[in-house]
Order: sequence, then structure tokens, then C-alpha cells
Amino acid sequence: MKKFRGFSTLGAIVGVIAVVLLGVATYFIVDGNNKATDFNEYDFYSVIEPTKDNGNIGDHVKGNADAPVLIFEYADYQCPGCASINPRVNKVIEELDGKLGVVYRSFLLSYHQNGTAAASAAEAAGLQGYWKEYADKLFEEQAEWEYASASERTALFDKYFEEVTNGEGDVEKFNQDLASENVSKKISFDMGIGKRVDVGGTPAFYIDGQLINWGSAGEVTVNGKKITWESTRSGDDFVKLLKDIVAAKLGE
Repeated sequence: MKKFRGFSTLGAIVGVIAVVLLGVATYFIVDGNNKATDFNEYDFYSVIEPTKDNGNIGDHVKGNADAPVLIFEYADYQCPGCASINPRVNKVIEELDGKLGVVYRSFLLSYHQNGTAAASAAEAAGLQGYWKEYADKLFEEQAEWEYASASERTALFDKYFEEVTNGEGDVEKFNQDLASENVSKKISFDMGIGKRVDVGGTPAFYIDGQLINWGSAGEVTVNGKKITWESTRSGDDFVKLLKDIVAAKLGE
């Protein structure tokens, strides 16, 4: 019995150590080279520059990267809600004329069969300077590619790339980059951040670490001002909400 009790005590100690280590590990991911990424090194609510951890591909920003107001968007290119809200977000950015930047990060939903391929294609286009154009194209044409086979998807993604680059892009490089380790790292890095800020679905928008709960009731506090809403399913309602948030942030 003594040996049994001793073994149980040792097991309990090992269990506690394992839990502690697991807690520490929640801020790490492992990339393709089995090297851990320490997310403690990053500020999730600022624009993250290219690093070895994200495949030397920094955050993508719609609008002004140096804008006085930054909102962070987590989305999946195959997400219908993301596609429907994308033109509204673009509209707000344009109308606010430099006051707002939206930092886009991929957060892929496992049940979207072509979501990873689409994110990879957007990143590959971005390496040639066409991320924004290609991302918009993917959202616009979502119904065409979302359930396409691998061969059909490849043909469509190539076609979109040629269209957004007006035939001036390098299609061969695009396809090489699409399957590259760096692009895979970038997507994994975005996902790692999304999990750590508790993204539960897409699209998800954040201001000052607070969720702008698209599609249902919510509230945020900006510069001491509480902003509440019942629903933002309507594109116009979401546009108004974003404008109200930016105005509060700027003290207008």
C-alpha cells in the first residue's frame, strides 16, 4: 500500500507539472520545422511585420496601415458572411478617407473544403503585390469556387490571378508560392493568433481587444463611450456601427 500511495503521489505531481506545461504551451505553435512560435512576443492588436514566424509575410491592411483607428478582422474566404460584409467594409474604409485601417487575418473553418486553398492563393497573390485585389475577387466569386474540385479550383484561381493582375502577374510563381512553406506559415500564424483572441466564428472584428459581434446584439466601450447594437445583419447597420466606433475612438 505504501508503494501504491507513493506512486499515486508521484503521479499527481507529474499531472500538475503536465497541466502547468500545457498552460504554457497554449501560447506556442509548431511550424513545419518543428520550431515553436512564442506568441508572447507579439502584440495582437497592432500591425505585425514580416518575421520568421509568419513566413516573412506581415499583416495585410485594408486602407491606411497608419490610420488612427485600427480594427482587426478574422475571416475565411469560403465564409458566406465574410463575403457579404467585405464590400461594406471596403465602403467604410473608402468613406472614412484614411481614418480607418482594417487588419485582415485568416481564420479557417474546418468544414470549408476550399478555405485553405483560397487563403493560400490570396497570400501567393500578395507576394506579387495583389493581395487586396485577389482577396476581393475571391469573395466576389465565392459561389463559383467554394465547392469546386481541386482541378477546377486551380483553373479558377489561375484565372482570377490573371484578371486581377491584368495579365502582368507571374502565374508560375503564383502557383509555386501557393504551395510554399512560407505561405503555410503565414496562415498557421494567423490561425494561432485567432485562437488566442478567442475567435469563435467568422467574420470576427475587434476594436481595442473587444469583439464587434457581427450579426447579433453586442456592445463595446471606446474612449469611455459605450456603443450598443441589436443586430448588424444588415450591411447598412454594420457600416453605421463601424462609423460610430471610429467617431468614438477619435473623440468626434
